[in-house]
Amino acid sequence: MAMQAQEIEELIRAAFPNAAITITDLAGDGNHYAAEVIDESFRGQNRVQQQRAVYAALKGKMDGAQGELHALALTTKAPG
Repeated sequence: MAMQAQEIEELIRAAFPNAAITITDLAGDGNHYAAEVIDESFRGQNRVQQQRAVYAALKGKMDGAQGELHALALTTKAPG
């Protein structure tokens, strides 16, 4: 079953409560999303570290062929 944008945001928000989070359904199919997460906790981390933290917040929802979330284009950064 595909995930809704709100579900994705709620999972990320639980790990990053003060983040600015934007979720976009890229194809309108509920399977291909883009997420932008801007959070102070990313300061001093490289992009790989930032993205690993966000993927960890998704709690396995992208894991394997049976994952509920099939594609997520992820942009992360500290506030400017």
